[in-house]
Amino acid sequence: MLARHGYYVLVPNIFYRHGPAPVIDLPAHIGAAARPAVLAQLMPLIEAHTAARTLRDAEAYLGFLAARPEAGAGPGAVTGYCIGGLLAVRTATAHSDRVAALAAFHAPVDADGPDSFTGLTARSHFGHAAGDMTPDALDRLIRSLDAAGVDHTSEIYPGTTHGFTMADTDAHDPAALRHHWDRLLPLLRQTLTAD
Repeated sequence: MLARHGYYVLVPNIFYRHGPAPVIDLPAHIGAAARPAVLAQLMPLIEAHTAARTLRDAEAYLGFLAARPEAGAGPGAVTGYCIGGLLAVRTATAHSDRVAALAAFHAPVDADGPDSFTGLTARSHFGHAAGDMTPDALDRLIRSLDAAGVDHTSEIYPGTTHGFTMADTDAHDPAALRHHWDRLLPLLRQTLTAD
């Protein structure tokens, strides 16, 4: 979808250390019955993906993009969904000179603690699933982002559960998916420079 809007997009297999994609067998639709088995396969891979691995990989990904003339000059953006949102936060924080925009959806963006936002200069949007974050937790997150001086919006998407952007799951919420695009596309338009 982002490529259709003119962006050069890299979607890496973050689990490449465990083999080529698909790393696990996924059903065509992840419903309530299939979810525990899928998570049982994914969680060890997620837990093995440390912050140090994230930063090594981010350097390679950003270096690859910088070498691509199609990607354009200047800072880019990182987006992430679920654990990818945490990886995007880590990347944007570690590479503030190379990342101008950050968006994360139904993601554990504060999993590294409130101090993890120190140094984050990317303009950011965080779209949280109502099932993942309470209003009190959102207030604490906003205070952490504000204390770090992050230019951000952070909101709970009402009535949603984790995975609301994923059309192949029971969590999919078409209205929340539209709202996600309504937040993400303007963030990219307003933040990234055209050649």
